[in-house]
Order: sequence, then C-alpha cells, then structure tokens
Amino acid sequence: MRNEIIIGSRGSDLAMWQASFVRSRLEQRFPEITFTIKVIKTTGDEHLEVALSKIGDKGLFTRQIESELLRGEIDIAVHSLKDLQTVQPDGLTIGAVCERDLPNDVLISRRGSTIGDMGIGASIATGSLRRKSQLLNHRPDLNVVEIRGNVPTRLRKFNESELDGMILAYAGLHRLGLDAAISQIIPFEIMLPAVGQGAVAVEVRSDDENTARLAAALDHMQTRQCVTAERSFLRRLEGGCQVPIGAIATLTDENILLEGMVGSLNGKVVFRDHISGTAGQADELGINLAELLIAKGAEELLEENRRLADSTTEAVI
Repeated sequence: MRNEIIIGSRGSDLAMWQASFVRSRLEQRFPEITFTIKVIKTTGDEHLEVALSKIGDKGLFTRQIESELLRGEIDIAVHSLKDLQTVQPDGLTIGAVCERDLPNDVLISRRGSTIGDMGIGASIATGSLRRKSQLLNHRPDLNVVEIRGNVPTRLRKFNESELDGMILAYAGLHRLGLDAAISQIIPFEIMLPAVGQGAVAVEVRSDDENTARLAAALDHMQTRQCVTAERSFLRRLEGGCQVPIGAIATLTDENILLEGMVGSLNGKVVFRDHISGTAGQADELGINLAELLIAKGAEELLEENRRLADSTTEAVI
C-alpha cells in the first residue's frame, strides 16, 4: 500500500469542500496514509460567459480530472455526482457514493418569498434547463435569466443585479455555510432535482484494488441504491446538460420510489411519472420509468429540445 494518495478536484469553493470532506474521512479511517489534494481545471470552469447547454455534455466538469486519473497522475477523483456521465470511461469506476445531503433546489429571493409569492413577471436566474423548464411549467409568467459561475460567484452576481430571485442546489449552499441566503426549499412537487444532486462521488481506476478498498470505506449503500435508479433513468434517456431531465429516488424499508420528469425548454410540456420497487431492482426501475415517459412522448420532446438548444442564444450573466 502506498503511503501517499493524491485526490483530484476542481478548484471551486464547493469542489474543494467536497475534496476536503473526502480527505478528512479517509484520514480518519487510514491515519497511516497521507492524502493530498490536487486542483485540476476543467472545461466547465472556463468559458463562463457561455451557457452550459452550448458547450458540451456531462463531461464538462469531469473530463480533465478523469484523464489525469487514467494516466495515474492522481489516485482518486472527487466529483459532484450530478456532474458525472452515466457511463464511466473505460478503466474508471465509482468507488464510493458518500451519504447524500438534502437533494432539493432552493429559491434565493430579495424579499424572502416562495416561488408562489413572486410577483408576475419576476426575473429568476438559473443556469439549468431542468430548473427553467419546471419553473416555467409551474409559473409561466416568470422571466427566467441564464446565469453561470460557482456558488459564491452566482451570489455576488445576484446581489449586484436587479434580479428578483435565483435558484441553486441546497447542498452547495449548505456545505459552504450559506443557508441564510435560502428563502425556500423548493418541494419536489414543483421541482425535481438533477440526477445525483446532493451526493459526492469518489472515482478510482478499475484496476487499482488498493485505492478502491480505501474508497469503499466511504460508500453509503442507501445513497448508492437511490442514485443507481436515478442514473439508470438518465442513461436510458441519454440526457445531458442540453435537456431538461430531473429525478429523485427515495428509499424506505428497502423499497425505492423513483420519480422522474422530462420537460420542454419553455416549460409548456412536462412529462412526469413515478415507479416503485425493491432496492435490488434499482437499475431496472430507472429503465422502466424512462420507458413510461418515452411512451408518453419524452423521446420526441428530448430530440426537439436538442435542436432548439443548438439554435437559440441567450445572454448569460
């Protein structure tokens, strides 16, 4: 066993919190090993003036880190699970899924409002087509504005703007100690989260048994079972940053309830359904729920979304 393990991570405040969290847990379990964090810049950290839907797929925030992992320049990669592709690159595997934080999205508002309380025509910022679709489906009168940047950057942009509200993930704000900014935790009835939202993934090389053993000590089985169902749903739909897809799986007494949605870019059409089964059927549940939505017309809607996303241009703040 090597006496030093290098952890690769993006350099944002949230990514560093996640990497430091993983390092701390590993140090507690394996005090004889030194764990070092290496910061790696990704495509998603560049071109911040461009909407995510315009610059690539699910590998935006992971590809460069995974390349260093495959080359052996780092031993472990730490990611927000929602940023990972649903199929790992050859030679890599998810060695652990850490216990999930609250997966909901949240509203930040100048007046402490809920989404229902926002005035007609209020301007709400988000960098997510999934959030935009569901928000407009619930409140078609709202004006949705594209925003990019890490959590502190978005908060700064919001505070310097005349925006009425902004939507972010609860987990990112909570992990950075920014709960005071939250006006509303948005219920799933209004907005399903991104697949894997709130969970941290620890990625390792498939043939590195020693490091895989270290990572496995952090694996939270219940979270892994839930995100397995969600990621199977997304994989069947072949979704990425360019399409509005959301899902949440909840586990109760070894039974999973999986809810999923596919929506149009303007929110006028949202297909949503749910399915349940045992935790051992997690992968199958995701596929079956996707098939239910495909039968309703989700596949055609996704293809239309991709065409529209390629042909439209929105200003980004």
